[in-house]
Amino acid sequence: MQGPPLREPCGGTSVPAMTEPRRIERRPAAIGARAPYASDPARSRGRLFSEPESPTRSVFQRDRDRIIHSGAFRKLQHKTQVFVYHEGDYFRSRLTHSIEVGQIARSIARVLRLDEDLAEAVALAHDLGHTPFGHAGEDALDACMAPHGGFDHNDQALRIVTRLEGRYAGFDGLNLTWESLEGLVKHNGPLVGAPSDGVLPVTIAAFQAQMNLELSTYAAAEAQVAALSDDIAYITHDLEDGIRAGFFTIAELVELPLVGDIVREVEALHPELEQGRSIHETIRRLVDRLVRDLVAETETRLAILAPGSVEEIRRAGRPIVSLSAQMLLDIKLLRRFLMDRLYRDYRVNRMTSKGRRIVQDLFNHFMAEPETLPTPWQAAIRKGGGTDSDRARVISDYIAGMTDRYAVAEHQRLFDLHERNQ
Repeated sequence: MQGPPLREPCGGTSVPAMTEPRRIERRPAAIGARAPYASDPARSRGRLFSEPESPTRSVFQRDRDRIIHSGAFRKLQHKTQVFVYHEGDYFRSRLTHSIEVGQIARSIARVLRLDEDLAEAVALAHDLGHTPFGHAGEDALDACMAPHGGFDHNDQALRIVTRLEGRYAGFDGLNLTWESLEGLVKHNGPLVGAPSDGVLPVTIAAFQAQMNLELSTYAAAEAQVAALSDDIAYITHDLEDGIRAGFFTIAELVELPLVGDIVREVEALHPELEQGRSIHETIRRLVDRLVRDLVAETETRLAILAPGSVEEIRRAGRPIVSLSAQMLLDIKLLRRFLMDRLYRDYRVNRMTSKGRRIVQDLFNHFMAEPETLPTPWQAAIRKGGGTDSDRARVISDYIAGMTDRYAVAEHQRLFDLHERNQ
């Protein structure tokens, strides 16, 4: 089971290989003042549904809070990152991963003088649309939904925050600001205008008619920060979880780029350190090294572009927030190691294979017998357009919203003759 693809450099100044972390010199007075290229909550493009704003919170703070209080965010606690919930309480889930991404994004945004709340909101929302059983579950649901428009977790995240969350009296979804929705949809880059353009995911395509998210441009710098914070978080914590789960040892990291130097550095400074502390010391230094590189490379790109507004960031034609070229090459090698030693290990493959079959079984069963769906979901089908694709999308919403353990239990209720239905 693999993490999301790494973001590649797209032009700009490359940075030579480093043996030491890049230095970031700070003038204390500069930190805290919003940069001219930052998103300004006072100039937000607004929400789809007009509503009174909070007297105590900015619009981006309010977006972040709505995401945290959503049902979809809570359910991330029991959704797979790499290890399924019953394999151990210590490993990351989608929830803990999202919290770590939010922390990294907020720290970077502060140094770059961006809006911390917007960066955190996009970071916390970026995995809301994931299915149970991680990428294996998503692949299975996408295959099932192929005749009906497919399934994409970013598209599903937009569906959740604009339709499926049923909490507020005046609207469906969370009614987030334009900037948060833009970041959620475009944090990996523009969706149209590239040679490799495909058909837009169904929810994004439909939402464009309601609110134009300018899909041909890059997102604001805050969303770009959130995207790379995701890369930093998953690469580092998958290394840590892989060691703690026994897939490889910290000694085996010595020959790898970047992390090998850090392992030797920790051993030299703390030769008698116990393994648990050694792992943490190595990983925290790795996170710091990556963050400092990102800030230095981004400041180089900002100095070249000299943007005077957030719109200049959007229309720059390339990412402005980036890791250096050398760091991206090093991370590719780390990811290859994780692919060989963790994501494709037979023990992980066996569990994700089970998850894939569970998702397929549930989808096929509910398509054939929709009357076995819980009552609210049967009502959602009746409310829809009545076509096979309409029914499939409701079933997809139901399955995508399941936690790992709920999906396992639902499968047992449907296919185990001795399991009681409740």
